[in-house]
Amino acid sequence: MKRVYTAQNVMLVSHLRNLLEGAGIACVIKNEFLGGAAGELPLVEVWPELWVAEDADYARAKAIVAEALRTDARPAAPPWTCPVCGERIEGQFTDCWRCGASRPDG
Repeated sequence: MKRVYTAQNVMLVSHLRNLLEGAGIACVIKNEFLGGAAGELPLVEVWPELWVAEDADYARAKAIVAEALRTDARPAAPPWTCPVCGERIEGQFTDCWRCGASRPDG
């Protein structure tokens, strides 16, 4: 087993675990519930850690994590107009909040 990532935010570590598992990489979170020991132990020692089960998956897992953490990984999609009701929708949404119609392809 090799550690791929650690952070104070367990939600971020859990999200990264889900990404890796979705890519077929077996992994585990260590220290997930150790936050209560902060103060008795150094803070960085109780942060949740993401570990891959197989050393052979380490390089691919690091690449997936690095891509997920890039701030420019997903450029903002342009706003779109609902073809059914004409509502202006922000680009990150795939469905119209007003009528439920899906964003047109393209």
